[in-house]
Amino acid sequence: METILLWLGLMLINFIAILIFYKLFDETGLYVWIAISAIIANIQVIKTIELFGLVVTMGNIIYGTSFLATDILSEIYGKDKAKKGVYIGLLTLVSMTIVMQVSLMFEPHASDFAQSSLEVIFGIMPRIAFASLVAYFLSQIHDIWAYNFWKEKLPDLKFLWIRNNASTLVSQLIDSAIFTFIAFYGVFSRQVFLEIFITTYVLKLFVAVLDTPFIYIATLINKTKLENVK
Repeated sequence: METILLWLGLMLINFIAILIFYKLFDETGLYVWIAISAIIANIQVIKTIELFGLVVTMGNIIYGTSFLATDILSEIYGKDKAKKGVYIGLLTLVSMTIVMQVSLMFEPHASDFAQSSLEVIFGIMPRIAFASLVAYFLSQIHDIWAYNFWKEKLPDLKFLWIRNNASTLVSQLIDSAIFTFIAFYGVFSRQVFLEIFITTYVLKLFVAVLDTPFIYIATLINKTKLENVK
């Protein structure tokens, strides 16, 4: 129960943080958050925990918020701004991977105590990064397309929850399937691999559904900003 409460608390922290970034820095804040989520998610995913009696990876929450960020961008600023956010996330991940791989090549000093830990964390980063790049790009492009598809079909604000969830739920399935296969196939036993795939998708669905009130809050923040400008 303690782990579940901690996980739910972490999710709330992430949702509140993305709103703070948006309120303070507008669309730039969302771009920054997308970059942050790309970095943290690909570090957290290395850690496995037990949640609801199953083996799951960390990183599902903050990674899910990247979809919330692009949905907010699509809703308020349009699909071109949302695509820009996706490209920022991709470039951030590529940059981090290259920089950290080169950093690991340096011979550590005798006083160094971090090299072995960094090797554990970033040593498998190329595979994780490649899996994340492919999954992230394909799922996010689908999410943007699907969100704007539903926005054209159901443009009224009262249907915001439909376009938010209808786009994200399918996109997260695409993401989970591609990422889990590339990143973890052959790394874990088949049972653990399947548990990670299933639980990863289920948890992402959970995050996607619970982020719905926060996209409504983001639209209210935008409305308030526009009124203040007037």
